Amino acid sequence: MDCPFVRGKRGELTVKSTLTVAAALVATLLAGPVPALAGTPAAVPRPGDAVFTHPCADRPGYDCGTVTVPLDYSRPSGPQLAIAVSRYKATGTRQGVIVFNPGGPGASGLFAAGAVPASVRAAYDFIGFDPRGVGKSAPISCADPSFFATPAADPVPASEADKVAFIRRAKSYADGCVAKSRDELPYVNTVNTARDVDRIRQALGESRITYFGTSYGTYLGAVYGQLFPDRVRRMVLDSSVDAGPEAVWYRNNLDQNAAFQRRVDIWFDWLGRHDGVFHLGVGHDAVYAEYRTARSRLAATPAGSVGPAELDAMILNSGYYDLNWVSNGRAFAAYAVKGDASGLVSYTKDNDPATVDGENANAAYTAVECNDARWPRSWSVWNNDNTASAERAPFETWGNAWMNLPCAFWRLPQPSALAITGRGLPPILMLQGTLDPATPYAGAVHTHQLLPSSRLITEDGGGSHGIYNSPWVNNRCVDGITTSYLLTGAVPAADVTCPGHPLPEPTATRAQAHP
Repeated sequence: MDCPFVRGKRGELTVKSTLTVAAALVATLLAGPVPALAGTPAAVPRPGDAVFTHPCADRPGYDCGTVTVPLDYSRPSGPQLAIAVSRYKATGTRQGVIVFNPGGPGASGLFAAGAVPASVRAAYDFIGFDPRGVGKSAPISCADPSFFATPAADPVPASEADKVAFIRRAKSYADGCVAKSRDELPYVNTVNTARDVDRIRQALGESRITYFGTSYGTYLGAVYGQLFPDRVRRMVLDSSVDAGPEAVWYRNNLDQNAAFQRRVDIWFDWLGRHDGVFHLGVGHDAVYAEYRTARSRLAATPAGSVGPAELDAMILNSGYYDLNWVSNGRAFAAYAVKGDASGLVSYTKDNDPATVDGENANAAYTAVECNDARWPRSWSVWNNDNTASAERAPFETWGNAWMNLPCAFWRLPQPSALAITGRGLPPILMLQGTLDPATPYAGAVHTHQLLPSSRLITEDGGGSHGIYNSPWVNNRCVDGITTSYLLTGAVPAADVTCPGHPLPEPTATRAQAHP
């Protein structure tokens, strides 16, 4: 569904454009720079020391270890998995631990203490982990990485016949998941990952944890809170998916399409207001025409590794993060105006999906989403729903459909998604931008309704994905409320609306702090 928000690595899987480029998006579209760490972790004994057996290689300040969990929780004494965990020790007076998940599904959560500010790192041991099936935690696979070689096929079908190859491809990928990861595959899902989080809590010797999740990590947090409400001390859910069982995950993906269309249209309008910099024409329509022309040229003659799917992947990245509007705009304009594809080629190379890590991220994304909930098994349902979606939101619809279509051919049972009631949870904090395309605002509002103890902090007009302590958002209103909650447990008396951060200027060289 969501394309995970990933600080440093997915996320968040980062995002989907096509089945073949999705894994690369895991690494970047949902990813953003991790703020530099300040302070030295305190070298004092604390609960959980036995878990972290060694300093992490090439990761100063972090300790590494593993926590053993059952492959199948119905057979706790059966086969076991080793879940990789990392710790950045509190640098001051310690309150407890924060357990972090950056999104995906399929994103690594290791080494991400920069996701919170120094004042919060002073108060908590920051615990990251690779979820089961991901990275260093018994990684699964569904295909050879060459399955995602670029340039990928154009995801936008010109006819019904063009869809046949994507249907076959999706089925082959689903079959490959079973063939390559048969023993572990049935157990890679959100409920089991939530149980793993509680095993991490137990191994650390903590009676309760503070949980911080972004994007898909908000759903994991909601599931953890549903299963273990008395184990939650505090919880921050940043950029929330719709956790309603009727939305997970098929409808959530359809809802993304319209939100991405709106956000990309905003970016095209912004480019058109800065014609003096980008020379793509004045106004949204002129820029959109340049996009269509560039796309057609790449479909006819790819620029090395770049075809229309790769162009769409970079534009999708602009939907996630306005931090990248200037650099992505320059790369797009260089090709559209001058025929210079070097920026597009460089972007695609930096986000190459045809790697072992990229394929693993895509495999874990697919396994979790297909195992979590029921999906339509009839191609006619998919075709009708996505054809209707494409009429309103042509940019992302078909790439999103192909990304998730393996779930239509999934050989494993698909249960109903877990019902979320929020019963027994302490006060928790939700953060959401009104224009976030990956986790649309209406879905977050629904999750807020499902979690009666939650307060919703809205960034009015904000479209970036993941807004707390974000160097590209830098919203003092959002950050102040969230940091105060993490340090004191205080929540506002009612929901709060914060002013949105301004859109970037093409000449801007650094982020500015915003109200």
